[in-house]
Amino acid sequence: MERHRVAGVTGPGGPGSGYAVGGRLVLTSAHVVTRKGEGTVAAGERRRVEVFHPGSPPGRADRPAPGGTVVWCGTAGGRDDAALVLVDEDERWRAPAGAVRWGRMVTDRPGVGCETWGVPDVAQREDRPVDAAQLRGEVNPGSGFVGNGYVLDLHQHPPQWSQAAGSPWGGLSGAAALCDRLLVGVVASDRAYSGGGQLNLVPAYVLHHDPGFRACLAAHGAAPAGLEAVELQHLDDTGAAPGRLGAGVRSPAALLQAGRQTVPFHGRRQLLEELTAWCARDGFGAWLVHGPGGQGKTRLAHRLGELLAADGWAVLWPRADASPDQLHELRHAAKPLLVVLDYAETRPRQLTALVEAAAEHPGSTPFKVLLLARTAGDWWRQAATATGLAQEFLDHAPVHLLAPLEDDPDHRPAAYREAAAALAAALPRVEGLAAHDWPGAAAGLPLPARLDQAAYGNALTLQMTALADLLDTGTGTGPTGPAGPGATVHAQVQDVEDRLLGHEHRYWQRTAAARGLTPAVSADTLETVLAAAHLAGADDREHADRLWCLLPALADRSRDRRNTVTGWLSALYPAPAPLPWGTLQPDRLAERHIGRVLDTDPALADHLLAGADDTQAARLLTVYSRAAAHPVFHDRLDAQLTALCGRHRRRLDGVIITTATRTDHPAPLIAALDAAVTAAATPLDDLITLNGRLPPHSRRLAGTSLRLVQTVTDRHRALAGTDPDTYLPDLAVSLNNLAVRLGEVGRHEEGLAAIREAVEIRRALAEADPGRLPGLAGSLSNLSVRLAETGRHEEGLAAVREAAHYYQVLAEADPDAYLPEFALCLNNLSNRLGAVGRHEEGLAASGEAAHHYRTLAEADPDAYLPDLALSLNNLSNRLGEVGRHEESLSAIREAAHHYRVLAEADPDAYLPNLAMSLDNLSVALWETGRREESLSAVFEATEHYRTLAEAAPDVYRPDFADSLNTLAVRLGEVGLYEEGLSMIRLATEHYRVLAEAAPERFEAALRRSLAATAWLEGFPR
Repeated sequence: MERHRVAGVTGPGGPGSGYAVGGRLVLTSAHVVTRKGEGTVAAGERRRVEVFHPGSPPGRADRPAPGGTVVWCGTAGGRDDAALVLVDEDERWRAPAGAVRWGRMVTDRPGVGCETWGVPDVAQREDRPVDAAQLRGEVNPGSGFVGNGYVLDLHQHPPQWSQAAGSPWGGLSGAAALCDRLLVGVVASDRAYSGGGQLNLVPAYVLHHDPGFRACLAAHGAAPAGLEAVELQHLDDTGAAPGRLGAGVRSPAALLQAGRQTVPFHGRRQLLEELTAWCARDGFGAWLVHGPGGQGKTRLAHRLGELLAADGWAVLWPRADASPDQLHELRHAAKPLLVVLDYAETRPRQLTALVEAAAEHPGSTPFKVLLLARTAGDWWRQAATATGLAQEFLDHAPVHLLAPLEDDPDHRPAAYREAAAALAAALPRVEGLAAHDWPGAAAGLPLPARLDQAAYGNALTLQMTALADLLDTGTGTGPTGPAGPGATVHAQVQDVEDRLLGHEHRYWQRTAAARGLTPAVSADTLETVLAAAHLAGADDREHADRLWCLLPALADRSRDRRNTVTGWLSALYPAPAPLPWGTLQPDRLAERHIGRVLDTDPALADHLLAGADDTQAARLLTVYSRAAAHPVFHDRLDAQLTALCGRHRRRLDGVIITTATRTDHPAPLIAALDAAVTAAATPLDDLITLNGRLPPHSRRLAGTSLRLVQTVTDRHRALAGTDPDTYLPDLAVSLNNLAVRLGEVGRHEEGLAAIREAVEIRRALAEADPGRLPGLAGSLSNLSVRLAETGRHEEGLAAVREAAHYYQVLAEADPDAYLPEFALCLNNLSNRLGAVGRHEEGLAASGEAAHHYRTLAEADPDAYLPDLALSLNNLSNRLGEVGRHEESLSAIREAAHHYRVLAEADPDAYLPNLAMSLDNLSVALWETGRREESLSAVFEATEHYRTLAEAAPDVYRPDFADSLNTLAVRLGEVGLYEEGLSMIRLATEHYRVLAEAAPERFEAALRRSLAATAWLEGFPR
């Protein structure tokens, strides 16, 4: 609690206590400001009371204590026994600097620490100034909840008293009760039969339920940001949510912080409706919203949080340093809870902890997690499959790419004007900027040139431009032009960050001079310090000092001087303890500043990495990559970052890989990995280690993975040439892996050549040593797949029959080791049999494979659910081939369900499988007369293949064309000829491209497509 907020209040009901809640408002008790038996103050009545600070001289007849007017009043003795008093402007009343923060209990856990501070009768002595008493205790949320009250169990032994003397706590009514930083209630009375050991509190949530109470706070400068979760406040990022940043604004850029909401929220109506409907569902749910920096992800989350908070929800923005154990405590939430995890791509351990908390949550109230990230790719797949619980709880999480807010150029002038007006209204709050006529400047601003540029579709870009334009008018540093709403001037949209940094630089210099840092520490050094602070970060002041010792410009300075630097940064961008500083916001400004420093001093990153742990290294690479993405640097930072990774590769391999899967600009990191792969100086053992660290399924790293396996194969081939006894087995393994990678990227003939060589080597090795038979069986099964990909089905059947024979022998001898391989081989055998028309045999093999995989998946779903889905897909095909269509439909429905679960958790790996199973589901539905469902399935499959083909046309163009062809025919068969014709023409375009490159594979498909085109054109339109 804050001493200067504690008040005494004397009203018609007698003496009481109060607490200043913001502006000139004091919170007290309704029965203090009303006459006994009156109940409440009549609407519009101006009831006068006295308000004073404890220790102030008592009022006299000739000079009474400061007065106040009751501006809101609840019911004396009722559930809302509280009042708000507006204190007169009086030199004796010290108004607080800002509004209090309000809270409520969100769990039913007992023993929540609480305190109150007032002026009870027991603390008073005759002829002395009014004194205060500060009391501590605990609130147990289960006590008093039926009557919408809290009970404060006092730790202090209650004073002696008698029934005749009245309550020992007379005069304490109206005192505020706080749990740490949050005001949770108002003292109303002592509890009956408690002997003075308990106090009844009117909860803050009861008061905030009254619109008149909230309106009164807002009208007098104490607008609440909502009710915060008491038990979760130690986890809350105080700089993330609205109302937590304080009224003071130190720098112009601070106005752009999403939490300040300087520019009013607008748009996103449909998405907000979808999110609120999602929140209304019972139990756990997760939703990922991703998009570029400045697209409005954080503002959207704030708006959703505001809507939910008004409906009684708890909203938590966890601190970045909140531990998994701390977040695990969210399992106790008893009120609806929304957790907003910003920068989710960098916080996988916190996401895992939230899932674990959700698993232990009773589910009686909603528990929702909104994830905000710049990308949704490999990091999301890894997080969603990190544990069995993650797969279970995140499998249906929607993933939404946030579109530009100002996508329509015609709406941008109005959006710019709105932003300029809102920022102009806020600029007088910035230190040193109050004197300028900002509203007048906003009214006279010309519109930026070329508002039709795509960059202005980004909400932050538009708002930064408005702020830069305003600040330029106040300093005379910006572009000038004719005033008026219709006038325009030329300004490069890409330069807006630099313009704002110029104004921020004045703030840095002014603050440094005030602390005596300049001129002893140069401006260049201070800018380097800022870049280092944002690149590496620090956990506390000691960590900060170690960081400064890595910088040549500060390493030889005194500890006192380095402490002053830390203090300067802390003043610039405050952060909750123990963190020594916060960050320059918005992120794009920090990234541009970092990029400018690194562009001139690339060695800074090397200095920082010298003392960085893995967490700091990951942060450095992430922020560096984001800075490098700014077009203004013309790829220079890309080259520098790649070189940096190369210099520190052996230490940072794992960090580079992880960061490449998370950042929205992975190109320089991937280039560093590729350079290591292709460098002759990289030891073979390092390459093998690197291969083991690469994620097994990653679109981003698919090219790197192929190059790596090719390099390892080439190295093993050279070694086997000089020492075959030692290295031929390794060469065979490398060739097998290479064949798989080549197949994954559509280079089937090369993959076939690699696996043929692997089989030849392994056959010779197995003949010499039967213990190597499993390797031969595996390569034969792989060979069958590669042969099928190139249309050699009979050869593929012979290869997989031989493999199946070997695996059956091995599985009978050691089922734990070889049953999974045998089941996989049976799947391949089924496919090969089906391809040559031997459907009954194929069905038998597929049924046996599905049986084995179901057994395996029941024991270990994380490992074998994908295999079960694949085997069910194949089983459906085999059943359809023999006319058992209902059974076929049942199998493919189950397969598609499993693939949907897998693809939602890991689209990078399983979206192709989902699309394939949907295509097959469409066929099965059509065969059983379910035409509308069939059309829906094939349409969804086509959209997935479209996405895949746009990302990797060499791999997925054939599937996309096939799916378009199927969709076109289906549309034609239900009479939608125009729609079908549109689809078949697109399919034909793709088949032409494919046939030109590989006529032997795609000429037949092109002919079928042309025939379908002619068929559809024959119908009247």
